[in-house]
Amino acid sequence: MQIGILSRNPSLYSTRQLVLAARRRGHIVKVLDTLRVSRALDPRRRFVYPLDIHMLRNLQAIIPRIGTSISFEGVAVVQLLEAMGMFSTASAAAIESSRNKLASVRLMQEAGLPLPETVLVKEDTVLRDAVKSLGGFPVVLKPLRGTQGRGIHLLHSLSDLETTVRLLLPSEPELLMQHFIAEADGADTRIIVVGEDCVAAMERRAPAGDFRANLHLGGSAVPIELDEATRALAVKAAQVHSLHVAGVDLIKARDGYRILEINSSPGLEGIEGVTSVDVAGAIIRFLELRLQGSRRPRPKKKGRRSSRSRRRTH
Repeated sequence: MQIGILSRNPSLYSTRQLVLAARRRGHIVKVLDTLRVSRALDPRRRFVYPLDIHMLRNLQAIIPRIGTSISFEGVAVVQLLEAMGMFSTASAAAIESSRNKLASVRLMQEAGLPLPETVLVKEDTVLRDAVKSLGGFPVVLKPLRGTQGRGIHLLHSLSDLETTVRLLLPSEPELLMQHFIAEADGADTRIIVVGEDCVAAMERRAPAGDFRANLHLGGSAVPIELDEATRALAVKAAQVHSLHVAGVDLIKARDGYRILEINSSPGLEGIEGVTSVDVAGAIIRFLELRLQGSRRPRPKKKGRRSSRSRRRTH
């Protein structure tokens, strides 16, 4: 099988691991710089044409590793490759819906999935009522686009909220405001879904003085086992977005898990390091299943486990 990986930097950990996993299983891999898969718009800006078509010939599948800063260009390239008959672990439509937090929330609400209480903020004159509808302070304010905890604010008073909203609205005309789930105590759960399987999961905990549990912000993590209900919730969240590979972030409220966010291009370094699961290999085996009729993908351990204890959700 010939696989294309859309990535601006072949030296990134996730890209390297996918290349190694594919080559170990005998596949041909091409790493394609998303911005260098050249395209030209017609004068009326309606169609996209490939210029470097020779780079794309014979590819059967693509794995998009597209950063949020080039979402528009990345979606255009994925649309092009899909039109050429290639299978993608994330369709162009799926990338768009998962990258826009409002679209993502609406998809999950329509599917009846549990979320933190959420309202859309478009002006600063209705904030008091909006906060009341969420059950009061504190609240979390988010831009519609962005990952890794960027641009997220935890606010404890109306004056702070009004000031923050007025600062953000000129550049972010729409914001999401959510109920802050204090009982989570700075912890959340990251799950990697591949196909219909949850192949790896870890509990992350925020560093002192922060409420965001992202590892790159200094958070810590331990591997966990998932119960069947949590597995089903994560898989359903990915399926609602039509994602074959997804990072699903959950937070534990008093009445059970709520879905925080879906990531169409989840990083592999943190979760592979914490869990010792070969997530990249699971992704390649999933492609084999879809395109070659291989057996159901099973994640494998990457050598010996660390001494960290594995926790179970309940």
